[in-house]
Amino acid sequence: MSESRGKGHGLVNIIVSGSLAYDRIMDFPGSFSDHILPEKIHVLNVCFQVNGMKEKFGGTAGNIAYALTLMGEKPVISAAIGYDYHRYFDWLSKHGINTENIKIIEDECTAGAYITTDRSDNQITGFNPGAMRYSTSLDFDKLHPPQTIMIISPGNLEDMVNYPSACKERGIDYIFDPGQSLPVWEAKDLVQAISGCRILIVNDYELDLIMHKTGLSKKALLGLAKAIITTLGEHGSQVSTPQGETSIPVVKASKVEDPTGAGDSYRGGLISGLVRGKDLVQCARMGSACASFAVESYGTQEYSFTFEEFNKRLNGCNG
Repeated sequence: MSESRGKGHGLVNIIVSGSLAYDRIMDFPGSFSDHILPEKIHVLNVCFQVNGMKEKFGGTAGNIAYALTLMGEKPVISAAIGYDYHRYFDWLSKHGINTENIKIIEDECTAGAYITTDRSDNQITGFNPGAMRYSTSLDFDKLHPPQTIMIISPGNLEDMVNYPSACKERGIDYIFDPGQSLPVWEAKDLVQAISGCRILIVNDYELDLIMHKTGLSKKALLGLAKAIITTLGEHGSQVSTPQGETSIPVVKASKVEDPTGAGDSYRGGLISGLVRGKDLVQCARMGSACASFAVESYGTQEYSFTFEEFNKRLNGCNG
């Protein structure tokens, strides 16, 4: 989508901090409930024989970078990956995604989610953080602050806590995206990370959790962050600033195959709009358009679109 780049657009460096993971997806042909006896739950010992396994590339950093690349951007990933990195690096290289700031942890495997779904769409998931336990040790002194924007998404907690301060010390714009990491945050660290961010982006449940943890109202949070974007699933999203709120409609997909990863795709479209100098409402609409393609494929990095296809959906959103 490089045709849509605006003046000066190519000068902006996009750093995507987060996780890289392998998603191992398995289908169980029966129902979990048929094999779990409620009266024996305290001595549970059960095996589910699955119908094979599919491996998909995932993780917040990988997913957001993939979306940004489809938007015509050149993101740089800051994440840790394990000794089994070769397949993921091949995939990233195939799509022209920079890997030089990905830290390889030779004595750990890459983070992995092991997801088993039964015929009733119930899921049992095991997650091994693996290499995600390690800080990426990003060298901020090599970044050029006026021409850099960073998204800090769920990944290594040390990075998520420390990188907002590093950005503020150097005058780097950053988006704070705590997501599923929220339960392990201390309130004071959360307030510090939100303070001064360009955008706090969360879903509605996560926003409630932040307010509960910090004791701050949404109005008070808008005194810390320049803007809050709340994603609302099938109900679209909401852009909130001290000046007011704007509802962003969902962009209709041709089909809904798998909603997993739509939020990361939204972030990719949003950031692409920011580096092109669009206003925040237009950026959110670009996020919605990008997310509409993600839900049409099974897996978080399986979708694609052309410049014309994207603009058609975006114009429908604007119209």
